[in-house]
Amino acid sequence: MSRLASLTAGDTIRFVVLCLFAAFYVLPIYLLAITSLKPFEDITFSTMWVLPKGFYLDGIVQAWSYVSQNFISSIIVTVPASILSSILGSFNGYLFAKWRFPGSRTLFLLVLFGIFLPYQGILIPLVQVLGALELYGKYIGLIIVHIVFGIPITTLIFRGYYVSVPDELVDAARIDGAGILGVYRYIMLPLAMPAFGVSMIWQFTSIWNDYLIGVVVLSNPDMRTVMVAVKNLTGSFFTNYGAQMAAALIAASPTIIVYLLLSSLFHRGLLAGSVKG
Repeated sequence: MSRLASLTAGDTIRFVVLCLFAAFYVLPIYLLAITSLKPFEDITFSTMWVLPKGFYLDGIVQAWSYVSQNFISSIIVTVPASILSSILGSFNGYLFAKWRFPGSRTLFLLVLFGIFLPYQGILIPLVQVLGALELYGKYIGLIIVHIVFGIPITTLIFRGYYVSVPDELVDAARIDGAGILGVYRYIMLPLAMPAFGVSMIWQFTSIWNDYLIGVVVLSNPDMRTVMVAVKNLTGSFFTNYGAQMAAALIAASPTIIVYLLLSSLFHRGLLAGSVKG
């Protein structure tokens, strides 16, 4: 209460504006939640903002029966792809930040070029390569694709973090006899947890929310990711809005949970490297 009493008029206005923005961004989640708890006959456009009359779980039960297998598929793909792409990006970022070699800057720019490649432009060669390697239609194929696509952005994240680490630490480790892997293992990796928070949240969210690559690479409907299953709930002539909203809420929950678990590391990692480039 003492803090609220000490707010100036300008602080109060900013606080109110931020609360309004927060409420605006929470509105879609509110709509998903209340619609998923309504029976089908109570779902209309005129009453979509009205709270449900009771606590109905039919929509959630139906949604889970539709997307449960695809939800598991998303976990199988997203967790290893996020972890491995972050680990590879951390090592690449370390090399580009602390080990200068001829052509390192050019190579770094070429790696970053991968961030700007549109998925739509490489779908045909991607399918051809996966088919030639006998990885098309398999989880491991989709995992490898997401790892490769994630390396440019994770490399950028970790390089931006590692440049804030004093070079004296690396020099001292090298004097003590540590090589490239030794410096990375004993010096850089223990310091990189905030960057891992940023990288994991970014990769988990990107991979979990992917639709295009998942629908192209995994041909078996039972193996496709949860976003594909949510999209398939939309019918041409009839849509169960309660089940569809519940499925969207189920699909969104893991990314929210991951952010809440890694939020402290995420905030520290965002500010790292901001004063030294």
